[in-house]
Amino acid sequence: MHQMTVGVIGGSGLYEIEGLTNIEEVRLETPFGEPSDAFITGMLGDVKMVFLPRHGRGHRFLPSEVPYRANIYGMKKLGVQRIISVSAVGSMKEEIVPGHIVIPDQFFDRTQGKRASTFFGKGVAGHVQFADPVCSELCDVLVEAGQRAGATVHKGGTYICIEGPNFSTRAESNIYRSWGVDIIGMTNIPEARLAREAEICYGTVALATDYDCWHQGHDDVTVEAVLAIIKQNVAMARNIIKEAVASLASEAGCSCGESLQFAIMTDPATIPEQTRNDLDLLLGKYLDEGR
Repeated sequence: MHQMTVGVIGGSGLYEIEGLTNIEEVRLETPFGEPSDAFITGMLGDVKMVFLPRHGRGHRFLPSEVPYRANIYGMKKLGVQRIISVSAVGSMKEEIVPGHIVIPDQFFDRTQGKRASTFFGKGVAGHVQFADPVCSELCDVLVEAGQRAGATVHKGGTYICIEGPNFSTRAESNIYRSWGVDIIGMTNIPEARLAREAEICYGTVALATDYDCWHQGHDDVTVEAVLAIIKQNVAMARNIIKEAVASLASEAGCSCGESLQFAIMTDPATIPEQTRNDLDLLLGKYLDEGR
């Protein structure tokens, strides 16, 4: 039986995982630059954990500045098989009350193309299936873990990812609502896309902090209000992570680990040596088959 390695990417307010033993700090260089911060590795029970604060310690990176490719590449290099992403979001539905937890199953990308969103390029082309952008098996575990932890959990829903760093205008918020989205955030794209390209299971624990600015019966979103709800929700997020990790199967039963099987279009013989070296961790097993 293989030892399971679970990665946690912490969003606003979640900068550490409590209860880890055998803690080490690991700094990595990647072909895509430096990750957001040092990776914190340790054991949570019998499971190896790898934690990374998405915005860096001290919350230094804007959503568009987060080095997403380096972060996911680093997770892959450290042997992570599943990533639990923790993110603060705004609620776009009356029934998703600030303080509730959402485990989304869809994303809508409004990041305006400003972020590097793929490992492909520089001589290698690939097209990865992304119709279902999260691991359903992992998300089911997260829903059940949230319920056991005592959270009000909404299973499924669409996360619209905007560029930021500003919050939405009232017009934007109302238009997004008319599209039927459930929550709004700034960070899960391209994170989820890159996790799929890295063949890592990915699921999000979204912490609803506000009603954006669409709800006439509530104040418009402010950093002060967001931080107040985050303070309450982070403790719950930690409990959900503990519950989830304890119940994850040691072997994934999904197909996330084979996402690139039919994705690479390029003749391996034509891929530049530097690109092949940079992507060997991700593509090596497929490129070697084509030699």
